[in-house]
Amino acid sequence: MRTEVFAVDAREPEKDAIIRAAEVIRRGGLVAFPTETVYGLGADALSPRSVRRIFEAKGRPVDNPLIVHVGEREAADRLGKVDERSRRLMGLFWPGPLTLVIRAAGEVPAEVTGGLETVAVRMPAHPVAIALIKGSGVPIAAPSANRSGRPSPTTAEAVLEDLGGRVEIILDAGPTVVGVESTVLDVTGDLPVLLRPGGVSLEELARAVGPVLRSPGGDHDQRSPGTRYRHYAPSIPVVLLDPGDGWAKDRRLCRGGVRVAYVGMSPSPIAALIEIRFGTVEGYATGLFSALRELERSGADVILAELPAEEGVGLAVRDRLRRAAGKD
Repeated sequence: MRTEVFAVDAREPEKDAIIRAAEVIRRGGLVAFPTETVYGLGADALSPRSVRRIFEAKGRPVDNPLIVHVGEREAADRLGKVDERSRRLMGLFWPGPLTLVIRAAGEVPAEVTGGLETVAVRMPAHPVAIALIKGSGVPIAAPSANRSGRPSPTTAEAVLEDLGGRVEIILDAGPTVVGVESTVLDVTGDLPVLLRPGGVSLEELARAVGPVLRSPGGDHDQRSPGTRYRHYAPSIPVVLLDPGDGWAKDRRLCRGGVRVAYVGMSPSPIAALIEIRFGTVEGYATGLFSALRELERSGADVILAELPAEEGVGLAVRDRLRRAAGKD
């Protein structure tokens, strides 16, 4: 398959490119498109056959649910049960990097829900994504547009690297802004449960709706994409550096001749072949996945990654790094 790449304006996407991409979605094809978080791999969410192509292209386990993207808040009512609390969250954070897990409607295919009774829904804050959804006339199921287990793509180049020849169209609107995926919040119970930290912080959610529980893991986590299997991993090992942690005892760093690449906000505590540093935790979130891809190509044997403080978007960065290191 030949993959076509269309450069589009991030604020006012060219109509011809959107029309072409929407036609591909309607006829059952795959389109990679930008959101404010990462690039997504989209298909018609109401077509089981189309959705199965997402899993084939990514090499993704079929029991891993997908997020359904909508172009307006009201479209969520077609997909599941939207209660008063959910509408409040939609009013505050949509469009934006918040995914809500709600009770699924009968027309949502099992391929989307992973066989569960819930569905994950969000409205992205990106003009290209909204134009594609509205132009297609259907909700779009879209995980990150990368091979399963790899660092998520924040540029069209990263999408092409992983999925070239596997998708019909890539809409290239430049780098994404948030850099880590959406926050996933389960709102089916008495209290909302944070399943995956992301672009909307736990503190923001608590201010909006009161107490928010942290997921206990296990079966509950299965309702969220990106939590059941190893994700975000580069092709070389990742060692985590936490303040006060015993990282120096890691045998991969103690051997002579080991080439280390470093990413974090502080200076690297050891000599590094290449060092990528961010001035803010927001910058760390935005640049994390592109940094992991750059470091794996650096010739290093291992990546030493500093964990930021567990607050704000730092919670999401910690989550992605722990999963990249195989710690969760």
